[in-house]
Amino acid sequence: MQALKNAFRQLMAYPSAVIGAVIILALVGLGIYAPIAIPYSEAIDKWRGGEEYWRQNPRLVPPIWYNWFTEDDLPISFQYFESDENVTRVDTPRPEGGVNTVVTYTFDFEADRFPQELLLYLKANYATKRPFVSVYMITPDGRELRVTDLGITQSETYRFGQDTKLQRRLGGLAANEGLFADPNSETLQTLKGTYTLVIDAITFEDGDELTSSEFVMHGLVAGWFGTDHFRRDIGLAILWGTPVALAFGTLASLGTSVVTMTIAAIGVWFGSWLDELIQRITEVNLVLPFLNILIMVGVFYSRSIWTMLGMTILLSIFGAAIKTYRAIFLQVKESPYIEAAKAYGASNMRVVFQYLIPRVIPLLIPGLVLGIPTFVFLEATLAVLGLGDPVLPTWGKIINDANSNAALYNGQYYWILQPAVLLMFTGLAFAMVGFAMDRVFNPRLRGI
Repeated sequence: MQALKNAFRQLMAYPSAVIGAVIILALVGLGIYAPIAIPYSEAIDKWRGGEEYWRQNPRLVPPIWYNWFTEDDLPISFQYFESDENVTRVDTPRPEGGVNTVVTYTFDFEADRFPQELLLYLKANYATKRPFVSVYMITPDGRELRVTDLGITQSETYRFGQDTKLQRRLGGLAANEGLFADPNSETLQTLKGTYTLVIDAITFEDGDELTSSEFVMHGLVAGWFGTDHFRRDIGLAILWGTPVALAFGTLASLGTSVVTMTIAAIGVWFGSWLDELIQRITEVNLVLPFLNILIMVGVFYSRSIWTMLGMTILLSIFGAAIKTYRAIFLQVKESPYIEAAKAYGASNMRVVFQYLIPRVIPLLIPGLVLGIPTFVFLEATLAVLGLGDPVLPTWGKIINDANSNAALYNGQYYWILQPAVLLMFTGLAFAMVGFAMDRVFNPRLRGI
């Protein structure tokens, strides 16, 4: 314990290690938070469910922080339910049967640009006669703009932008422009202030009612990470990509490092044909195209992240590290305490696991930490090539989707930059901690 405390104290003397550790702790915290905030099954359903889950989001818009860097204030997307504070509902029974329901949505609009689209989702319960709904908008200057009058079904979706009658009433302007345009401006500009959307619904028979309503505005920015071509919140993949990347990198690095070190120790101790066999397998494996084999596995067998993890460890355990560990173990093998262990009759496995390997563990730790970002980038690379896990939302899959939809050519830089920056910080953090550990645990580097 005292040795560990001293090592930790020395490690914290490096500013780069402190910064790297802070970033790693933040990533670990995000990785722990992800399954708590969005359980695995829910995350998979949402990511693969498409527009069914993301109807409140506009398509292909940047995150809300994009407004910090633009001259014009872009409208932010929102979704209002009847249970929200700025929504009121009044139900009045009609003497002749049915109910008169008035739902009022009040919202502030302070943007310099017009929204992308407006939608109403209405649900009703009726026996024979369809409920009749009138919708109108009250602008900040007191004007009352009639939006539509229609009979609704049990589940009705009204898109303002697809109503040609509304467009004619607005003087030929699209609904998203005409409803928010300033009538006193010579140019097409937004009228800022508080707007009120009123839904006046009438049912005609006892027991019939407007069961629920929902008002959605698709703005030009949405969420903290923006949306993709399926209207999905990219934040879901950013959030869940964190534990996936860290788990893949940590398990691959840990499995590879520990197994490689163990194989090298066994080969050195037993020597003879076993050591020769291990060295020949290592030399053959070093010339094999590692990434090409993983691509073949993904194309012809399975893209499951567990399959890729297993193949990664299998192809990595007979890597160049075996040569390094072998050179170290050959020196340790000649140490006096190893001779003493053999003299009092210690078994072969006891010597390997109790005397050889523990001497090399301090050198294993920095390599293990430095190996994590290598495998994180490998998982992302496979996903960018279209060979990522078909179920999990990951950072690499975001980049793959962005690349497939020409995000850079369409100016959607946020789509690629956000996961790329996270990958960069992940690699940087582990590199800073790993290099500092190498100086602490490797005596030859302590004076550098």
